[in-house]
Amino acid sequence: MNQITVTLQPVGRRIVIERGATLLEAAQRAGVEMVASCGGMGVCSTCKVRLIQGRVTPPVETELEELGEELIRAGYRLACQTEPLEDVRVEIPPESLVAGQSLQVEGREGRVNLDPPVVAIDLQLMPPSLDDLRSDLTRVNAVLQERGLGPLAAGPRLLGALSQQLRQENWQVRLAVRREGEASGLVSVLPRGARLVGLAMDLGSTKLALFLVDLESGALLAQTGVMNPQISFGEDVVSRIAYANRGEEQRKQLQTRLVEIINQTLTELCQREGLCADQIVDVVAVGNTAMHHLFAGLPVAPLGHAPYTPVVSEPMNFPAAEIGLQVAPGAQIYLPPNIAGYVGADHVAALIATRSYLAAGRTALLVDIGTNTEISLIHRGQIYACSCASGPAFEGAHIHDGMRAAPGAIERVHLAEGQVRVVTIGGQAPVGICGSGILNAVAELLDAGVIDARGVLRAAHSRVRPANGKAEFVLADTTETAHGREIVVTRKDVNEIQLAKGAIRAGLEILLKEAGIPAEQVEDFIVAGAFGTHLDLASALRVGMFPTLPLERFHQVGNAAGVGARQMLLSRGLRQEAAEVAREVTYIELTTRPDFTPTFVECMYFT
Repeated sequence: MNQITVTLQPVGRRIVIERGATLLEAAQRAGVEMVASCGGMGVCSTCKVRLIQGRVTPPVETELEELGEELIRAGYRLACQTEPLEDVRVEIPPESLVAGQSLQVEGREGRVNLDPPVVAIDLQLMPPSLDDLRSDLTRVNAVLQERGLGPLAAGPRLLGALSQQLRQENWQVRLAVRREGEASGLVSVLPRGARLVGLAMDLGSTKLALFLVDLESGALLAQTGVMNPQISFGEDVVSRIAYANRGEEQRKQLQTRLVEIINQTLTELCQREGLCADQIVDVVAVGNTAMHHLFAGLPVAPLGHAPYTPVVSEPMNFPAAEIGLQVAPGAQIYLPPNIAGYVGADHVAALIATRSYLAAGRTALLVDIGTNTEISLIHRGQIYACSCASGPAFEGAHIHDGMRAAPGAIERVHLAEGQVRVVTIGGQAPVGICGSGILNAVAELLDAGVIDARGVLRAAHSRVRPANGKAEFVLADTTETAHGREIVVTRKDVNEIQLAKGAIRAGLEILLKEAGIPAEQVEDFIVAGAFGTHLDLASALRVGMFPTLPLERFHQVGNAAGVGARQMLLSRGLRQEAAEVAREVTYIELTTRPDFTPTFVECMYFT
């Protein structure tokens, strides 16, 4: 039998695959978005599934190492390493699904002077007669000229819509027009009174944040967050670059899945708000350089090896229809400039959004925390920037019982008098631990003396026990968890936090050194990003992720990149400012600095 049916629960999907495909490939083809942190290499255990029915290939050595014999006996397997031999039914546990997770999309707002590139033009025209045989376009252009605007530039589709709308609406019409040079680019033809709406997007490696904005008032109409479906093809951008470089089909697949989920989400938002796609007349999208390239359909091969140069660093404008985005027929997508291969337009947007902190020449650090953390130091009008490979630990990946921020994830830990108390998202019984939870747990274990400066677990605590020759700390026992398995913190988990916090702190130290100032001189420490929103600052300071500064200097601003994208949607001036900011940045490539490795090693230790 060459064809095999795979049934995926609890999502209720069924897919027919060819013999030789893995369960992960089956899920991807069925549109089930599973976490696959390592891109299917079998070294992370995030694509864990449980076999319910049917025969599959025997466990490989990687599975025995990642899952252990007990889980294997219970039917658990790594989807990326397991091939079905006959029709099978598998269960995907909550921690292996990207859906149902807590998504942070909000950010701290600032005031913007409204000057959008696309504006509304309301027209009342005289209908044609035997004495006035001018074409519809000639009539429109005559009125536009009276208002000091250039003639309309439009293709057949929009001109046809214009002609129909004029006759249906008694020669009244609202035009969405892009102001570009001497011409007026026709974007959409709408009924009188219809809102002009812009779409701003923060295309994160993990999460996508979408915002609908009224272009005439600047009001935020709707916002939502969804998981980036590309996670099924690799947790981080390095894995996705490797996947895209397998061939044109794979690169196109990453773009297609991204555009599909955006279109699906847009449809839901428009239905909820009583809008139609033709009202979405302008788009601003920001993301790291890899996401920027994958969204635009650009090659990412140069980003996969030194010197990590982008295809384009300048701002881009191109028709939304070119990539199949379902918005107004004449709408364009604006992508702000990138700074470097691993510091992209999202960081430029964050700089735009947080510029209020830079008044009066204040010294500031902007840290946008994620799998890849971007940092900028602003001092005496100069901007120094770098990128740190902080890894996916803050997303719950590469952690023994790690998961994303979903109901049942431990997000806070408190140790007192030998007792452990955990707080979960949604107040549910624990099923795993998310990024903020593991950071908080490590800080608490440090304070309790359970972890030493090297990150070694000491055996003095009653909850520390040996496991496979190494120590682990039991956060929740079998009677407390929803799945009946213990949730533990291992030495490897602690090491993942050391690697992540060490990379960020080393990047900070290198930038401070480049500017020639001590950390104490930083007046504003701005923490951005979804993880930064939920970050417990006391825990971050305790583990040494950030320099010890007064807490009042820290500002947690949420999704600054999303705020910057919304602001550029409303202001041509800010788009120009973004281009100027990107040109002014002095980018520091950490991998070429001889002092980076020793600084990184030193920053891994706890103090």
